[in-house]
Amino acid sequence: MTKIKVGVIGGAGYTAGELLRILVNHPNVEIVFVNSSSNAGNLISDVHSGLVGESDLVFISELPFDSVDALFLCSAHGDSKKFMDENPAASKLKIVDLSTDYREKHPNHDFVYGLPELNRKEITDAQHIANPGCFATAIQLTLLPLAAAGKITDEVHVNAITGSTGAGVKPSSTTHFSWRNNNISIYKPFEHQHLQEITQSVCQLQASFNKEINFIPVRGNFARGIFVTSYINSELSLEEAKLIFKDYYKEAAFTFVVDKNPDMKQVVNTNKAIVYLEKHGNKLLIVSMIDNLLKGASGQAVQNMNLMFGLDEKAGLGLKAIGF
Repeated sequence: MTKIKVGVIGGAGYTAGELLRILVNHPNVEIVFVNSSSNAGNLISDVHSGLVGESDLVFISELPFDSVDALFLCSAHGDSKKFMDENPAASKLKIVDLSTDYREKHPNHDFVYGLPELNRKEITDAQHIANPGCFATAIQLTLLPLAAAGKITDEVHVNAITGSTGAGVKPSSTTHFSWRNNNISIYKPFEHQHLQEITQSVCQLQASFNKEINFIPVRGNFARGIFVTSYINSELSLEEAKLIFKDYYKEAAFTFVVDKNPDMKQVVNTNKAIVYLEKHGNKLLIVSMIDNLLKGASGQAVQNMNLMFGLDEKAGLGLKAIGF
């Protein structure tokens, strides 16, 4: 099979590094170029040191669109739309955008929201994909089966903790080691930017949904991973809820409903999502966990690319959890 030729825009950040780590060993992909104006001429492995011995590519500042079949946009939020406006030739390629720019449905663009557990068929037919946010992915996986069954009839309460890589590669006062280590804090309570896309997806499946999603994001003192606990008032028994979740995810390539209380190390370094349920009185507790850089970003982006090109959905994503 002819390999898919890909280019990466904004190649110096964490998501680009993880993307390249996957693509360099993807059986159906050839990385043609990685664009980064600030690093042009430098070896990719000088920035993403885990690629030493894996690739001798250098960053370029040019944009040779005619040499690729697909583009991954790994630029900062707000920059993807600028890039598309300034480079109309790019629109002819298959594109997966990892920023927030096109996640909200709008008649002014044709980007499909790229959560395979929600829009798998639409993704396979799409030209342009808006890759979901990391928190949004993990939280939606706790809610979509209930929404599809029309069972979200009360407020939703969510607490989710994320690793420091979720804040990007550039250090800030709340991401550098001496602050983050042995520390924990909340930020943007009830106002996180991912709430819009979460609500959009829930309403896609349950049009009558009009309740609050109360989300408390937490900064964790670890590098990668997201651990979500959601709960709602529900008349469903635990057995009924499990049947709904297991039926909804029965064909999902990477999302697994388990009966044993899981831990985050089961998903770190993988494209897996694990979902677990408990019932406490009238409250249904749903736990989910993902690697924020993989299922929450670059792994899901490759999963979307696989679907867009008719490949095995799992191609290049056979990653095992580290465990220790």
